Amino acid sequence: MENHPWFKDWFNSPYYHHLYFNRDEKEAAKFIDKLIDDLKPATGAYMLDVACGKGRHSIHLAEKGFDVTGIDLSDDSIKEALVYETENLHFYLHDMRLPFRINYYDFAFNFFTSFGYFATRREHDNSIRTIAQSLKETGCFVLDYLNVHYAEDHLIHQFDKEIDGVNYFITKWYDETHFYKKITVEDEALQEPLTYREKVAKFSLGDFTEMFAYQGLQIQEVYGDYNFGMYDVKKSPRLIMVARKA
Repeated sequence: MENHPWFKDWFNSPYYHHLYFNRDEKEAAKFIDKLIDDLKPATGAYMLDVACGKGRHSIHLAEKGFDVTGIDLSDDSIKEALVYETENLHFYLHDMRLPFRINYYDFAFNFFTSFGYFATRREHDNSIRTIAQSLKETGCFVLDYLNVHYAEDHLIHQFDKEIDGVNYFITKWYDETHFYKKITVEDEALQEPLTYREKVAKFSLGDFTEMFAYQGLQIQEVYGDYNFGMYDVKKSPRLIMVARKA
């Protein structure tokens, strides 16, 4: 493992949440509603939200009556999420590369490209193993990832955003194996600008099929967008995989 991976600082930064999660909550809620309609979980089903952040998706699922556990390696995010804990909503500070619970959950979710951040394939394999082991015998795992080919073709290399008086200057690029992003933050509250970096692995459907199979998971459905359109390797913005424990 890297001594100090990029996500340790960035995911704990208030600017991370300010940049990404002040977006329209309705779109995320609509996707989850549609997903639940499609999966048809039993009343009170046990669900694991992997890389849950501050818990917005966990909260939405718990409000539907499911027993939901959210895990994340960001201490700041989990501290905020814990405020919302209830009898059927639980949060833990936990690294997805390490085992969590065994044969416990009916469903596991990893939403909005909350994967692909680690330095080695082994670490990603360990994460899939954690999720596979956490599921009951016929459990279901949904992983929502970027579609590599679409992301390459639609990459905007430089742009900036202004949110509540804070300026974000963003530069994106890629190589054969990863997408990269540099975020420079300018805020009057700061003495000088802050710079953060992101690095996300270019995993294809074939890569995931192999990683899943190695951990006893079989992909059954693949969607290409949040409206559950058919997956097209060139045209789909997302790669949403529904897998079952074999």
